[in-house]
Amino acid sequence: MDMTWITDRVAVGGGIWTDDQMIELVRHGITHIIDMQIEFDDRPLAEPHGVEVLWNPVDDDFQPKPPHVFQKGVEFALRAFEDPESKVYIHCAAGVHRAPMMTLAVLRALGFSLKDAVRMIESRRHVVDFADVYVQSVEEFMSTYEPAVE
Repeated sequence: MDMTWITDRVAVGGGIWTDDQMIELVRHGITHIIDMQIEFDDRPLAEPHGVEVLWNPVDDDFQPKPPHVFQKGVEFALRAFEDPESKVYIHCAAGVHRAPMMTLAVLRALGFSLKDAVRMIESRRHVVDFADVYVQSVEEFMSTYEPAVE
């Protein structure tokens, strides 16, 4: 399975194309998945294993991404983190553009600076390619992001 741990609770990687790959993720403790790929919906693979999936399909077209894309992913991840045992796998087809972009948004929402979040992701997953337009989209989202008040 093409998976890289960014933190002890967040992993990034490529597509989950088979039941065997889903089983491998479950063995690694993955409880939640943010599926950024437009190409494939993981929900049918995840359902028998009790893994919660947010299918958040985004085209890897190097165009600006709207804030609602990040809002959905960040809210899903933060809800997952309310359970101290949960682990989130964020992926797209190859784990190079879209998944790292969403991981960046999640880390930023968790309080990491842009520089620290980028460094953390790039130092662990060497195939990451942060397109400037995607980083700008995350930062535009962060400029309006307001954490939920409990």
